[in-house]
Amino acid sequence: MSKRILVVEDHEDNRRILRYLLNSVGYQVIEVVTGEEGVSAAEAQHPDLILMDIQLPGLDGYEATRRIKANAALRSIPIIVVTSYALSGDDKKAFEAGCDAYVTKPFNPGQLLAKVRGYLESPS
Repeated sequence: MSKRILVVEDHEDNRRILRYLLNSVGYQVIEVVTGEEGVSAAEAQHPDLILMDIQLPGLDGYEATRRIKANAALRSIPIIVVTSYALSGDDKKAFEAGCDAYVTKPFNPGQLLAKVRGYLESPS
């Protein structure tokens, strides 16, 4: 069974790029647009990994990450922030919210896949 990745991203072009990249190596992709949908999808789908944008309509990625990590049933799901926020301190804010890794856009597809594989293929 292929690993399932939840992509929380409000821009269709970014979702399309991530969908193509992840599907091309055999991952299943679940896509949502808002932070609220991300929290709900995490609770309902229990994905193997989450790619989280920060700048989302309504609930931002920081708060969505905090809510997911506050749920004991979801806490162990790795969350990789994929964001255009690249100012000094933004990565610290993401880590404080509970994310496991931080990638800035535009990202290198090979490096992002390596990071994803590092979380999904490492022994638990």
